[in-house]
Amino acid sequence: MSTPHATSAGQPPAHSHEHHSSHVTPGEISIGVVIGRISEFFDFFVFGLACVLVFPKVIFPFASELDGIFYSFMIFALAFIARPLGSLFFLMLQREFSRGTKLTVALFLLGTTTAGIAFLPGYDSLGTGAIVALAVLRFGQGFAIGGSWDGLASLLALNAPNSRRGWYASIPQLGAPIGFILVAALFAYLLMNLTQQEFFDWGWRYPFFVAFAINVVALFARLRLVVTPEYATLLKLRDLEPSPVGELVRSQGRAIALGAFAPLASYALFHLVTIFALSWALLFTKQSVATFLLVQLVGAAVAIPCMFISGRIADRFGRRMTLAVFGVLIAIYSGWTPVMLNGGTTEGYLFIILGFGLLGFSHAQAAGAVNSSFRTYFRYTGALITSDLGWLIGAGFAPLVALALSVYLGVGYVGLYLLSGAVGTLGALWISRAGGLPNEWPQEEEARAK
Repeated sequence: MSTPHATSAGQPPAHSHEHHSSHVTPGEISIGVVIGRISEFFDFFVFGLACVLVFPKVIFPFASELDGIFYSFMIFALAFIARPLGSLFFLMLQREFSRGTKLTVALFLLGTTTAGIAFLPGYDSLGTGAIVALAVLRFGQGFAIGGSWDGLASLLALNAPNSRRGWYASIPQLGAPIGFILVAALFAYLLMNLTQQEFFDWGWRYPFFVAFAINVVALFARLRLVVTPEYATLLKLRDLEPSPVGELVRSQGRAIALGAFAPLASYALFHLVTIFALSWALLFTKQSVATFLLVQLVGAAVAIPCMFISGRIADRFGRRMTLAVFGVLIAIYSGWTPVMLNGGTTEGYLFIILGFGLLGFSHAQAAGAVNSSFRTYFRYTGALITSDLGWLIGAGFAPLVALALSVYLGVGYVGLYLLSGAVGTLGALWISRAGGLPNEWPQEEEARAK
């Protein structure tokens, strides 16, 4: 990157910023961001819950219920491996064509692979071919999600008022609890109103059809934003354009590593109170699965106001400080994991509700907590790669690892696993601060906002 390029990217004419920002409000950007995130997390949780409720019987009927869930979790992880590869491919597509083209292709692929799962015959019809097809479709989902990055979340944070950036940073994260609520409610409804045979014959396919429909809505909602001249100009003005990945890694490798580890506590907890908890309830308790889903639904509802409160706290004390405090609380919570999981029904429900509450507080600020350390020119690609690596390291194998630890070593080791995520978060935040990286958004952004 030449110095003139960096200078022009970092210091656009002040009047251009004022002209465009007057027409694009944070509220308008929020709509597209939330719709896009709900779509992504709906797809995410439909597959995740199906790994516990559906695939062990439909795709792996030859295995025990426990082994079937293990195999399903292995396929679940494929999307997180494919996601960085998809990001690299779609970055090239965006540079060659446009952001709108990239988003259209990515969401079309995501919708196609999701619908493909809905129509997938079971093992009884295809044999091993059903397993291979599910793995290919899951890999395709992850590859497509890598291309769904549109920069709107970063644009929202950069366009937010200086005093409310923590609050606006929490808005994109609402997609996680809302997406889970929709999926859990849909599966709970099907389980309570269909016979077991009806559910495994055809009922389980409906959530994947719904996911496809939501993808279509999300595509048009997001395209409506990113392809308009006003938004395209503002995205370019904020330097939310692809930069060379090789150059990014060479000059900003430390920031990438710290950014990937900073959200580990949130991402590990993310899976422990959703997908892993459901597998634990199904395998080792006598609770009704539908009832347990309703409890998780309540927990996700608790997470929503916690996210808004977290935004207020972050605006007062800083995003990193907020994430660090709740990283400590997650570490404390991890010590109670064996007590709550080995206890009775009340303890199990408490584990879910408290976990979702902590998830709301931490996840609201987890995305991009140290992304302010990226130079302006690398912000868009840096945030993308950091997100991919964070999900891969902290979330991709979390259900599989947690279930294996609980079965073969005991649930106490699940607590240690969660504790390791908290240690990773606190370590990354401490190193980034000790290394002199900026605590909030770069000063150049403050200058632009004036």
